[in-house]
Amino acid sequence: MAHPKRKISKTRRDKRRTHQKASMPTISHCQATGESHLSHRAYWLEGKLYFNGEVVMEKA
Repeated sequence: MAHPKRKISKTRRDKRRTHQKASMPTISHCQATGESHLSHRAYWLEGKLYFNGEVVMEKA
């Protein structure tokens, strides 16, 4: 097993981790309803399931 010869400083460790961060999800606006939703996802509005600006399903 390899062991470090010297302690890695907090600054050096944190510099390496700068690229590992969560990004904000992309929010789109539906042209048909004007509702905000996650892009490439279906969403419910008033008992109807919308995807790509079209009604895909209705609640029974």
